[in-house]
Amino acid sequence: MKKIMNTADQFVDEALEGIICTHWDALKFTQHDRRGVVRRHAPAKGKVAIATGGGAGHLPLFLGYVGEGLADGVSVGNVFTSPSADTMYEVAREIEGGEGVLFLYGNYFGDKMNFEVAKDMLEDEDIKTESVIISDDIASASRDKWQERRGVAGLYFAYKIAGAAAAKGHSLKEIKRVTEKAAENLATMGVAISPCTIPESGRSTFEIGENEMEIGMGIHGEPGIERDTLQTAREITKQIVDRLLSDINVRAEEEVAVLINGAGATPLEELYIVANETNKLLHSYEISFYSMKVGEYATSLEMGGCSISMCKVDEELKELLEAGAYSPFIRHEEGGSK
Repeated sequence: MKKIMNTADQFVDEALEGIICTHWDALKFTQHDRRGVVRRHAPAKGKVAIATGGGAGHLPLFLGYVGEGLADGVSVGNVFTSPSADTMYEVAREIEGGEGVLFLYGNYFGDKMNFEVAKDMLEDEDIKTESVIISDDIASASRDKWQERRGVAGLYFAYKIAGAAAAKGHSLKEIKRVTEKAAENLATMGVAISPCTIPESGRSTFEIGENEMEIGMGIHGEPGIERDTLQTAREITKQIVDRLLSDINVRAEEEVAVLINGAGATPLEELYIVANETNKLLHSYEISFYSMKVGEYATSLEMGGCSISMCKVDEELKELLEAGAYSPFIRHEEGGSK
């Protein structure tokens, strides 16, 4: 294992310290827990607060989505491990501005369990709390069981939509409604071509042959739906795009927002090749892409591969996606879509 680090047991804490000392003007630790990070000027009085969280190893997910027009705070666990309920609680307490808290996170057992405990703790103090759980990985369950799926890169759309709604002053109930609307119209599928190594264990998350790929592998190395000989970008993209369009039932002349996401070790040039193939496919199907984002939005350390996310959008969702947003990792100008 080759890692640029000091010791494995300090990997997450030292990375967080580096992020805070670099972006001190935008982010800060919570008062009593250095696994909790909040916006520098939190809380924002009179605005619903949005809290997220998850294991380290996925930057910019989850911490990278703390910023203006996005989330207000995040709790960070060890690599690929849920944060504690106490950290989640402290983050929520520090960002709550009098209008309640929305917990927004991916569908993983440890995260669900700990966020529910934190929710109970907040409600004991009469702080209104709601949860939206993103479950967009279509390889992990069928459409009729979509709420059982894993949460992956499609979280980008949820952060953007929920954050914009909160910035506009919408109520907790309304933010939950529109974020759940996006979640139900969201689908992601990925392909992996090489593994990553967790610092604490020193072992690869999975093994794969030099000329192999796995369609549908999860962001922690969870098994996908098919292992095959490595195919061309055109063939990979068609496999994924066809499944996504079918899953969220996109018809000709409807619009989708698209996210081409790198898993951590995939060059941008390769991601743009996938973007080009996605564009050509959608055009041939007479489906419009409302926006297309390309880059690293949810990684798995140095895993090789990528994912494609699609969110079927209407006028309400488009308006929220167009709203400005800023974090040290994510920038989106007001009115921007393409």
